[in-house]
Amino acid sequence: MSSKLFVGGLSWDTTDQSLNDAFAEFGNVTEAKVIHDRDTGRSRGFGFVTFDSPDSARAALDAMNETELDGRNIRVDFANERR
Repeated sequence: MSSKLFVGGLSWDTTDQSLNDAFAEFGNVTEAKVIHDRDTGRSRGFGFVTFDSPDSARAALDAMNETELDGRNIRVDFANERR
C-alpha cells in the first residue's frame, strides 16, 4: 500500500504549507507539494501528500476525502506512480 496521496480540487490559494498543515494531524508528513504550471507559476489545482507510513496515508484518505479545504471540496486518493 502506498504512503503517497493525490489531492485534487485544491483552491488556487492552497500552498505547500497549508496542505501540509491540513494533513499533519494524521501522521508524519514527509512531503506536501502543490503542483504549479511551469509557464505561469499558477497552481494546477492538485497536489500530493506523502506520509512516512501507509497507515497514516489511509487514515488521512478516509478522513479528508470529500471534505473542504480553503473553501473547496477536495478529492483524495492514493497516488498512481508514473509509468
